[in-house]
Amino acid sequence: MSKSMRVAVLTLSDSGYEGKREDRSGVVIRELMEEAGYTVIDSKILPDGIEPLAEELKTLCDADLADLILTTGGTGFSSRDLTPEATLSVVERQAPGIAEAMRWHSLQITSRAMLSRATAGIRKGTLIVNLPGSPKAVRECLEYILPSLKHGLEILKGTASECARP
Repeated sequence: MSKSMRVAVLTLSDSGYEGKREDRSGVVIRELMEEAGYTVIDSKILPDGIEPLAEELKTLCDADLADLILTTGGTGFSSRDLTPEATLSVVERQAPGIAEAMRWHSLQITSRAMLSRATAGIRKGTLIVNLPGSPKAVRECLEYILPSLKHGLEILKGTASECARP
């Protein structure tokens, strides 16, 4: 990457938002992204639900504040797990291969990966990716997709070399 890509990290957790639980997954994302040379421009905890996340995603994307938004949490079966719905409500184009790749990789580790409802998509010039909620699963998924994400972001931003391969 010629210039550092800007990343926002959004953790979805009612208990984290209320200060009843420490956010460890967002911290893992920040560490991995900084180690990979990305600039983390924002990191916050939001309550579960569609509206808080949808509004934050629109703000970050429409003002061109982030090249990549990584969410953590809210991708399971609980009635409050609405991260995929919030993401799909704002994206203009879906990027299903990213979530499919994470599920495939995670299925090599645990059969429970099939329960993930994570999604990914693009709004304007920003890629949004839903990651799982546990620090272990976040690390496994992010480390797996990170090399290809770099190339995808370069294509999205128009800076990819024609000869580059993910």
